[in-house]
Amino acid sequence: MTISREDPRFWDVRLLERRIRHGLLNKKDVEKHLKTLPDVADKAAPAVLDEEDDSNAE
Repeated sequence: MTISREDPRFWDVRLLERRIRHGLLNKKDVEKHLKTLPDVADKAAPAVLDEEDDSNAE
């Protein structure tokens, strides 16, 4: 099964380097795609991390 460039899975960051190595993409293609993505920074939420109680860690 071949995934087309229109499919968001094609641009999965975990596979981009492999696609570049195999000649399916070049870095200019990636930069061009990134410029087409909308800015969603206003939708970001702060990450909340649970802090462990270190008072019992003896």
